[in-house]
Amino acid sequence: MARSKVAVSLEESTLDRLDRLVRIAVFPNRSQAIQIAVEEKLERIERSRLARECSKLDPEFEKSLAEESMSEELSEWPEY
Repeated sequence: MARSKVAVSLEESTLDRLDRLVRIAVFPNRSQAIQIAVEEKLERIERSRLARECSKLDPEFEKSLAEESMSEELSEWPEY
């Protein structure tokens, strides 16, 4: 996958914490640590967005749709 360089400014305390994790080999280097952190944060945001959208659904309505579809499918299944 293609990569692009990005300049990032971090607070000194954050950079110290990051460097400590690199020193103890949690991450091989700063770049990979930051990449992994950004990817994890983006995934978390996407999951929380999905959860917010799902919370807007009406459980009773969704259940009735599911049951309606199942009854139609069951009537189409052949007898064995």
